[in-house]
Amino acid sequence: MVSQKVTIKNPTGLHLRPAGILCKEAMQFKSHVTFRYRENTANAKSVLSVLGACIKSGDEIELVCEGEDEKEALTTIVTAIENGLGE
Repeated sequence: MVSQKVTIKNPTGLHLRPAGILCKEAMQFKSHVTFRYRENTANAKSVLSVLGACIKSGDEIELVCEGEDEKEALTTIVTAIENGLGE
């Protein structure tokens, strides 16, 4: 298991479009990909789970990847978030 904290930079947070991009990135990997925000854990491969977490701009989440390609998954997803998820 690997994890890393990352701050959401999107001005409008994780609304539908960036949530979809996050899920698309996570679904490339076999590893189980989740993130923690406050006391909640969300499945990064589920758009509804990501949207339900209500992540706003400036919020810090902790990505957690567990599986055979966990390190590559973590690096790819963190990079996508830091690059603004297409925005």
